[in-house]
Amino acid sequence: MQDWIPLGYLLSAALFIFGLKKLGHPRTAPLGNQYGALGMLVAVITTIIDMQLASGDMNWTLIIAGLALGSLIGIIMAVRVEMTGMPELVALFNGFGGAASALVALSETWGYIQNSTTAPTDELTIAVIMIAAGLSALVGWMTLTGSILAMFKLKGGISVFGKWIKTPTWGPTWLNPVKILLTLSVFVLIGMSINDPGNENYLWGIIAISCILGLVLVLPIGGADMPVVVSLLNSLSGIAAAFTGFIIGNSVLIVAGSLVGASGLILTFIMCKAMNRTLPDVLFKSFGGTVSKDTVTRTKVGSDADEVAMMVDGAQKVIIVPGYGMAVSQCQHQVKEFGDLLEEKFGTEVKYAIHPVAGRMPGHMNVLLAEANVPYEQLIEMDEINPEFPDCDVAVVIGANDTTNPAARSGEGPLAGMPIIDADAARTVVIIKRSLSVGYAGVDNDLFYMDKTMMLFGDGKAMMTGLNNAIKEI
Repeated sequence: MQDWIPLGYLLSAALFIFGLKKLGHPRTAPLGNQYGALGMLVAVITTIIDMQLASGDMNWTLIIAGLALGSLIGIIMAVRVEMTGMPELVALFNGFGGAASALVALSETWGYIQNSTTAPTDELTIAVIMIAAGLSALVGWMTLTGSILAMFKLKGGISVFGKWIKTPTWGPTWLNPVKILLTLSVFVLIGMSINDPGNENYLWGIIAISCILGLVLVLPIGGADMPVVVSLLNSLSGIAAAFTGFIIGNSVLIVAGSLVGASGLILTFIMCKAMNRTLPDVLFKSFGGTVSKDTVTRTKVGSDADEVAMMVDGAQKVIIVPGYGMAVSQCQHQVKEFGDLLEEKFGTEVKYAIHPVAGRMPGHMNVLLAEANVPYEQLIEMDEINPEFPDCDVAVVIGANDTTNPAARSGEGPLAGMPIIDADAARTVVIIKRSLSVGYAGVDNDLFYMDKTMMLFGDGKAMMTGLNNAIKEI
């Protein structure tokens, strides 16, 4: 029976790889999630069988209770969360993943420290264990505290005794030396633990500093960089799992952690490229939180739903540009109805322009529109859809600001060089937004004030519902 254990881990690793491959496209992403969940189930069952064969004495009550409790919590959170809260949930899950890996590493290392009869005596083995334990603690606990702070930043604050407290974003000028000092302190403690592996104080010191480092790392980062932070924390949770796999000698944990760490890091660099920023800029230069915001002094007369309905009547091509405002108002179903009405009533070609960092997490707009059953072939990435805007009759922008701001082409200011959706190249632009307020970057949007731009001021869902009703009456 013991010979079958590696085969179980191999099957689990294969399912993880196939699942990751399927996650590359919205159409196959649900199947990819199922592959990943099945792979984790196989890994858990294989590990339990391995433990039973090795010890012969398992506390099945504790194991079953843990599985049942974890499953119940996961189901409740998944069912209750709204689509607008998905970025916060993802950030929280990243933190839980890092903490789980760090706790397993702590348990194993603690056993070595406390039990001298089973502790290794070989210097190289001790060094490998203590280095892996220290790095797992550093990455795992840093991921936990950083993810929790990121979650509250995505929510905008926290409610304490009925009072809403906004999550602060402090400038990095004085925090950057602190980050470097804390990181160096962790490596010093790891080195000291190698020379004195029986001293548990080093381990507790690493955990404490790592928790503080996670908070200090995320604290200066503003809302505009949150997609990058979420993907980076996801990568760190995988790296923590890989380190833990080395400690307990579990191959599937090493493979799964490495996959998550590598894919998360690749996604992080993709997000940085989409914002024309480097990862050090994100970590050490605040953006979207501490920058001075432009004062809106210009005005724009708003239009109404009937005017917009007459404008789209007869349009041959309409491109819809979703933004975080669509997520906040949860109007993705009304947006889908709008597209269907244009196709059925006027024979209009409808497409959706997706910016890589629109929303609060990678793929946020894809998830929302997929929930509304928008055909996947209509979801076009920014680089592919931008050349089509000059031939577009109407571009409908729903709650997007920085991702459509022509100021990014000026080479100056916080948005300088950031790739944007070329909505301003369309013949007519319709923008649905509550007001003329600036976005996270704090830069006024010239697109709002163009002669060809029509503003629908109000809640996204209310405006889209009114627009759909006006089209039906034509």
